[in-house]
Amino acid sequence: MPIVDRIIYYLASLCAVVIVLTMHEFSHALVAYKCGDPTPKWNRRLTLNPLRHFDIVGLLCFTLVGFGWAKPVPINPNNFRKYRLGLALTACAGVVVNYISAFLFYPLFLVALKYLPQIDFLTSFLQQFSYLLFAYSLNFAVFNLLPFYPLDGFRLVDALNKKRGKFFRFLRKYGYWILLGLILESFLCNLIGELVPFVNNLNLLGWVMRFATGILGWPITALWGLLPW
Repeated sequence: MPIVDRIIYYLASLCAVVIVLTMHEFSHALVAYKCGDPTPKWNRRLTLNPLRHFDIVGLLCFTLVGFGWAKPVPINPNNFRKYRLGLALTACAGVVVNYISAFLFYPLFLVALKYLPQIDFLTSFLQQFSYLLFAYSLNFAVFNLLPFYPLDGFRLVDALNKKRGKFFRFLRKYGYWILLGLILESFLCNLIGELVPFVNNLNLLGWVMRFATGILGWPITALWGLLPW
């Protein structure tokens, strides 16, 4: 990829990540607060200020690889009016908002693709930015369903699982490092795959994400594709 195109891509990627992560974490904080827990508000997470939500490692991973995470919103489930319902709703909030966002962002990409011909830096940026808003919203929704701490999938397991067995404790203790390992493996496969295409077939996280996003993304692209753009 030419250096100018790479710069445009990473700039668009960073801007898209900022929006997607902020909406995701704000939704967690808002739902937890509405369920009776003031902890997110006390910790200044009930805000659309992106600086309150970033985990620097997760942000860099998301910008460079397309997979990552934000700083988990602190909650106290004991404050929920209904303990397990509050946990489940809070865990699902970010994924639901990201999927709805993907549905709303996709037509922006179609408009940018049709009416903004790629002739300069700005139009190229807007096309990639609008596409990455859609793609990252979908990616983040799927990625967060993985049952590894600190992702929402783990919180959902926590909400639905009354037992705290060895497998649960394993996910809680090592989930963060498993995620880092999967993201690193994906990054290396993408990097080496530019020179040796076969290596792309070894991208474990990439396989899972492409399969899942392809299924969940199809209704969005199919529905908007019915309109006469």
